[in-house]
Amino acid sequence: MAFRVNLPPVTRALLAATIALSLLYNIARWRLLQADLDPTTGNEEPAPRRVVPYLALVPAQCIWYPWTFLSATLVEQNIFTLLLQGGTLFFGGKYLERAWGTKGFIYVVLIASAIPYILAAPTYILWAAITGSPDRALTPLNGGITLQAAFLVAFKQLVPEHTVSIYKGMIKMRVKHFPAVFLAVNTLSGLILGTDTALILAWYGLITTWTYLRFYKRQPDLSSTSPDGGGLRGDASETFAFATFFPDVMQAPIAAFCNQIFVLLCNLKICIPFSDEDIATGNEHAAARGEAGLPSFSRQARGARGMSKREEAERRRALALKALDERLNAASSRAGPQQTTTGTPSVAQGPELLGQTDYQPDA
Repeated sequence: MAFRVNLPPVTRALLAATIALSLLYNIARWRLLQADLDPTTGNEEPAPRRVVPYLALVPAQCIWYPWTFLSATLVEQNIFTLLLQGGTLFFGGKYLERAWGTKGFIYVVLIASAIPYILAAPTYILWAAITGSPDRALTPLNGGITLQAAFLVAFKQLVPEHTVSIYKGMIKMRVKHFPAVFLAVNTLSGLILGTDTALILAWYGLITTWTYLRFYKRQPDLSSTSPDGGGLRGDASETFAFATFFPDVMQAPIAAFCNQIFVLLCNLKICIPFSDEDIATGNEHAAARGEAGLPSFSRQARGARGMSKREEAERRRALALKALDERLNAASSRAGPQQTTTGTPSVAQGPELLGQTDYQPDA
């Protein structure tokens, strides 16, 4: 009973759906295998045909089962991936649903579930056409790896400097490094062990979620005392640029490549360039989130499921005032040296900024 009470409603529903659909999927696969091994059939079906196209997404058949673009995320093939996905939903979903609210959490889950699979289906169909191997188009795509990538991106945005200790402190890692490790493990696994579905879905899931959080998702305006305000669109902070997901030695070439993609998207009116004010505001919000830290919801009392709206507004106001005070102090400390070195350009105006933020084309 305590397990259900401690979980927000959407997270609880996702856990239940994952367990139920995974169980149904494996029962259906087992029945297909038994039918294939039946001696009365005379021969055994090839392995790729032992799929359940109405639960997992099969690229060659997805047009007949369009709901699989969502249901595939909730289907796991074995107990190990089911336990991993269950832990991801239990801990990650519990925090993010309360941090973003139910509606915001649902949007992220839907985007991180559907869009990566929508991109993966034509990828496998094109792969089958190029290689002349029709079995590629019959590869079942399923698993919550796209949600795992989405949650790691979200935690990098919210609490990048939080340190996670594993094995009683023997292994320590900051949250901002987890996405890079996640991509490296799935990429190497795909290239060496042949788990290409995990490789493709991990990259699509991470890029999709980052794009939504970076440019489109509304976030609270910490400078506003109204908890019901519209908030800010996207996150222009330097610490959330795509290049910062990778080690320092790789950030410069990745930033240069991403800037060219961003220019193209801006020219196509898909993205809107960030202004200097957007970047400054994003940096202030990132600093405020870092000061707030990672709350522990498990220690909340049963009758108090978070702060009231008034307390939340006061907390946001205090964080915004602190960030503004730090910014003013930094500006005043730079005023003296700038008066004597007026010929030296500001770092924020030079091309070095491209390594941390997206390119801003001229109007």
